[in-house]
Amino acid sequence: MTILLALDDTDNLESRGTGRLARAVADAIAMHYPVWGVTRHQLYVHPSIPYTSHNSCAVIHIVADGAEPLDTSLAIAEETMLGDFVEGSDPGLAGAPLDRVAPALMAFGRDAQQMVLTQERARTLAKNLGIWLKGLGGTEDGVIGAMAGLGLAATYNDGRFLQKGAIRSHTGPTPASTLLGAGIDEIMTLDGRKVTEGTIILQEGKAAKACPINGRAVLFVDDRDGELVAVKRN
Repeated sequence: MTILLALDDTDNLESRGTGRLARAVADAIAMHYPVWGVTRHQLYVHPSIPYTSHNSCAVIHIVADGAEPLDTSLAIAEETMLGDFVEGSDPGLAGAPLDRVAPALMAFGRDAQQMVLTQERARTLAKNLGIWLKGLGGTEDGVIGAMAGLGLAATYNDGRFLQKGAIRSHTGPTPASTLLGAGIDEIMTLDGRKVTEGTIILQEGKAAKACPINGRAVLFVDDRDGELVAVKRN
């Protein structure tokens, strides 16, 4: 069973990003329950939507079942977020078991990638589906992105991993076998060839940007004159 926790709008232009905070929350939760990974999901960029750099939300995937793990994980997330609140941010936090993420919430997530949504719609949807949702400061507009994050993450076909296994431990040129043993399930070229050996060129100081594809962590690479260069996808 999986529990999803989504964070949005936790930063300002000078502060650490939402992804970094989500990883810190995930590390704290991992002391109690296994964490499958942390994913990033791109939302709609529009002049009427306040955002810092990219307008993305982050989702923590927790391998646990039942009310107690959900309550404990939400409490850890809320405490961490409030303790790291930055002025000018409008954070929101949402959490639910995977089986509570109904098609209507997945549709909300897709809409959040294409249009401007409202807090009212997010809060009404959360109430009707029995999903925990809370604003933690500022205008609380982050509840919109948090709800969208749940819907997008539940498809297991959106966004990319911010954290999974030990993939963040490897940067620069790295053997494919090392990456496959660190949390990436599959390496594939853009034209569909599976890669199991050779060296993958990662940017120095940057970890591999694998994507959730049908519930698997897939790293895409571009074959550039015989060099396999990792590519980033939203």
